Amino acid sequence: MRPPERPLVRLHVVTGGRAHPSRNVFDLVTLVAVARPATTGLTPEQRRVMELCRGGALSVAEIAGHLRLPVTITKVLLSDLVDSGHLVVRSPAPSQRPSAGLLQEVLDGLRARL
Repeated sequence: MRPPERPLVRLHVVTGGRAHPSRNVFDLVTLVAVARPATTGLTPEQRRVMELCRGGALSVAEIAGHLRLPVTITKVLLSDLVDSGHLVVRSPAPSQRPSAGLLQEVLDGLRARL
């Protein structure tokens, strides 16, 4: 079994030495999308985030996985991009439980088929 690969750049360099995001709006399922596609002046990691999000909104967890970075580091990168206007953040739609009436209709329909 091979040891895990070490990043070529130390993580504190990726975030400019910061360990906490400037905003506390991110959890694992927060959706992130491109607001302004320009990538001039961005770090390589920030440009990669922009590339990932061009295809549509991604969750913080998905972005961290694609970048192979810890979620805490990813949140710092994302908060910088939101602060600069490159990205927008959307909370996922709250899951609503179906009504009892809808569940009864589904149950009745299943019973009628079986």
